[in-house]
Amino acid sequence: MLPLSAARKSSLLHAVQQHLARGDLAQARATLDQLIRAEPQRADLAFQMSRICFELGDRAATLDHLRRALQLSPDDVRLQQSAAERFRHLGCAEEALALYDRRIAADPRAIKPQADKAHYLQLLGRFAEAETIFRALIRRHPAEAELYRIFLATQKLPAGDPLIRAMEQLWARRDLPEGKRLHLGYALAKAMEDTGQFDRVFPYLHRANALQARAAPFDEAAQDREFAAVLAAQQKLAPLPDSAGAPLRPILVTGMPRSGTTLVERILAAHSGVSAGGELGHALKLAYHLYGAGEAMRPIAPGQTGSFAQRYLTLAARDTDRSTGAFTDKSILCHLIFGLMAQSLPGARIVVVLRDPRDVAVSIYKNHFTTGTHRYATDLAMIAGAIKRFRRSLRHWQDRMPDRLHLLRYEDLVRDPEPQSRALVAAAGLDWEDACLSSHRTTGAVRTLSVAQARAPIHAGAAQGWTKYASELAPFFDAWGDETWD
Repeated sequence: MLPLSAARKSSLLHAVQQHLARGDLAQARATLDQLIRAEPQRADLAFQMSRICFELGDRAATLDHLRRALQLSPDDVRLQQSAAERFRHLGCAEEALALYDRRIAADPRAIKPQADKAHYLQLLGRFAEAETIFRALIRRHPAEAELYRIFLATQKLPAGDPLIRAMEQLWARRDLPEGKRLHLGYALAKAMEDTGQFDRVFPYLHRANALQARAAPFDEAAQDREFAAVLAAQQKLAPLPDSAGAPLRPILVTGMPRSGTTLVERILAAHSGVSAGGELGHALKLAYHLYGAGEAMRPIAPGQTGSFAQRYLTLAARDTDRSTGAFTDKSILCHLIFGLMAQSLPGARIVVVLRDPRDVAVSIYKNHFTTGTHRYATDLAMIAGAIKRFRRSLRHWQDRMPDRLHLLRYEDLVRDPEPQSRALVAAAGLDWEDACLSSHRTTGAVRTLSVAQARAPIHAGAAQGWTKYASELAPFFDAWGDETWD
């Protein structure tokens, strides 16, 4: 093609930004392609094209342009960081790890590249490699409290481990910033539980959760209104007849956080016809974009769901690298839009995991969630309210479409795995495969707090764990009231 003038290039780049501002991704891609053909050696254009292709759901083009950008600008640290995150998202583990190694080689004293690599190794189940990196980092940076918390997510410390003493000494410092004390509190609580010092667990948790609550307060009444509005907006949506013949279909696995959804997903993902999507997060975000967010959601008519289904499946195919068969989606809040999913995706199967609310409450309270997510998790009474909201949502859908929900109790699954797993696989519309009984051998990253448990064989050790903390759960019991546990 003829070379473009500087003015023409500037005009095209401005047009790309305008198309993006209007949400016209296809036109932005076409316009940027003209620029790339004129200036094929510009890494910034290749990277921007990879981002546009990602939003369009074009997995292959996303990776092609990203690799091209790295080839053109191999020493760009910001590009390396962004590319590593994208490779992680798309399951390209070795390419992500290679970029972490390049960043580490460029600046061996920097904490973040090494911590990022170690954390990713944890998600991949490569715990010994992660431990080596974390222990070395902590030796060099003993005051970096977040390192302890991330490391201990997959590591059980024995009594007498020097790290415990190091954490206690750090905790005793009066000048420790609150942000660091927050992370250290969760880490010390985990260490106390691992070493059987159960009476010391909750004092650390109370302090850590109080700091987290201060950073991200929770409005319980607002969430009540949000849930009610979203359920009401789907009143006109009747589930279409189940259609297992769809070329690509989701298996929704939902429940409260820490209820066993990761275990259920791993059982399903051990099947040759299923890919694990993890917490994809697309469905509710798309629903809010198309129909109004939260309390502002408008009533949805049956004829208005086609674009939702098409966009959801496009993004799911991108993230799971699967164009046929089934994929799991364990996004926690999918239970709010079961009606939309069942009406727009008749091939969808829905699995709801239930667990003793007392065990759920303890596990939620013990874990650190990304600031701003699961804001109720910092208060035992609010956790009771969150579980009750989930139960109300579940009862709503049980009344409207009882035949579309497969309910699975965590305690039954870990007590007697084979019959429960067989029923689960059948409910997902799949033929049985023996590999589903060895879900802990499934490869691939686990992107949830249950990363360590997902790599272990199924066992019942976590059931009734709340009994060790019965006296600490008084605020939860008071808020729960007379509602039954099952």
